This record gives sequence, structure tokens and C-alpha cells, in this order.
Amino acid sequence: MIETLIDIVMYVLIILLLLTGTFFIVSSSIGIVRFPDVFTRLHAATKAPTLGIMSILIATFLFLYGTHNIVSGKLLLALLFIVVTSPVGGHMLSRAAHMSGVKPKLKKNVDALEQYKLRNDDN
Repeated sequence: MIETLIDIVMYVLIILLLLTGTFFIVSSSIGIVRFPDVFTRLHAATKAPTLGIMSILIATFLFLYGTHNIVSGKLLLALLFIVVTSPVGGHMLSRAAHMSGVKPKLKKNVDALEQYKLRNDDN
């Protein structure tokens, strides 16, 4: 079977998206283990997997559309759901950790949120 140039380009794009998604997910798992505090671990646990899962879902969507002419609404909804909920969930968890008294490990020992709260409490 002779493939057209557009099929080859589509397959290469799918492979690149899958490799990119795998890289982001693996780097995220390494970051969760290696980072020192809750906030940097939450950053690794939310930002990189969001990009990784998005890349894999886009590759899956392109594969289904290119080979079987299927436009999967479930994949698009899953993509939208992950884009919206993962960063918001990470932000809420880090905010709750900060409110409960967990201090970030900072090089400068400057906590911008604490300074903001102190400025606004004075007013």
C-alpha cells in the first residue's frame, strides 16, 4: 500500500505528539520525587501532566480522524476538562497548603503572599 505524503506527515506528527506527551509525564514523575517542598511538587504534578495528557489526547484524536474518519467528541471534552481542571486544582491545593501554614523553601526568604496579606491587613 502506497501512502500519500499527507499520511506520512500525519503519522510523524502523531509520533512526535506521543513522544512529547511521554516526555512531559516522565519528567513530571521525576519532579514529584526530586523537588523539595509541597509547592514545587504541586507544580510538577499539575503543569507537566497537563501538557503531556493534552499531547497524547491530541495525537489520539488525529489518529482516529486520519485513519477512521472519526471525530471523537469524548476526546475533545476530555481535553477541555483536563485543561480547565488540572491547573485550577493545583492552584487550590497550593493555596490550601499555604493557608494551613506550610512554608515554601525559598532562596530569598521572601513570601509574596504573606507580604500582600500583611499590607492588606493594615488597611
